[in-house]
Amino acid sequence: MIGHNNGPTMEPGTSWRTHCWQQARRSLLKTVPIEIVRSQMVRARELGLNYKTYASIRAESGQDVVAFLFSTNALRLLRSQDVLAPEAAEQLEALQDCGRLLAVNPPLPLPQNPLFSTITRAPAPFAPWAEMRQSLREALGKFPSGGVVLVGAPEVEREWVTAGKLAAYLPASRYFSQETQHG
Repeated sequence: MIGHNNGPTMEPGTSWRTHCWQQARRSLLKTVPIEIVRSQMVRARELGLNYKTYASIRAESGQDVVAFLFSTNALRLLRSQDVLAPEAAEQLEALQDCGRLLAVNPPLPLPQNPLFSTITRAPAPFAPWAEMRQSLREALGKFPSGGVVLVGAPEVEREWVTAGKLAAYLPASRYFSQETQHG
């Protein structure tokens, strides 16, 4: 209603309703068939993620991961003469049934790299939302935004997720760590 600041409700019984909702959610999570969990574990392995990371992305977005969007910052390609670290290249090559997209931060030139299906210009730093959204739409091409995970480096890239309606944000340090990888 007009003038409401969407703060916590003052109605009696709020804590009981919250408790009931939490119990219902817990009971739902316990009844996920083991076959689904197994297939999700296989998919997490194909994406180079551990199950917990994959399941949280899938639960939050409601979709499977169809592509990863990497920024040049995430890949530590900060100057035009920088090359992709062999470990990072190996992890990217291991991705299965998943698009690999690269957003090149200005002023770097657009490189040629067969690891990526699409290489485009990243949104300009602190660009208006409309520009950021348009840049991300071009970067995603045919991939639905809700199935694309952004792997970024500086925290400011996290806002690309909201602007582009992407599935999730993974810091590069976490994505390329052994903690996130399965097995």
